[in-house]
Amino acid sequence: MSDTNTPQASTSKIPTHTAYQVRDREGKKGFWTRIGSAWAHSDGKGFSVQLECVPLDGRITLRVASDKKE
Repeated sequence: MSDTNTPQASTSKIPTHTAYQVRDREGKKGFWTRIGSAWAHSDGKGFSVQLECVPLDGRITLRVASDKKE
C-alpha cells in the first residue's frame, strides 16, 4: 500500500534540474557554482534533490537542466 503523502520520484535517471549556489557580488553579476541535481516527481508536486555540497552563504537556485556546456 502506498502512502498518499509521500511524493513519487520520477523514473527518469536524467535530472530535470540543476542546483546552483548563487553568491551575489556588489555591483557585479552573481557567482554561480553547480552543487547538485534535482528530479521532478512524477505527480508534478515536488522534487528529489541531491546536493554534492551545502553552501554556507548565498542561495540555492534550481534551473531546468540543459545539454548546454556549463
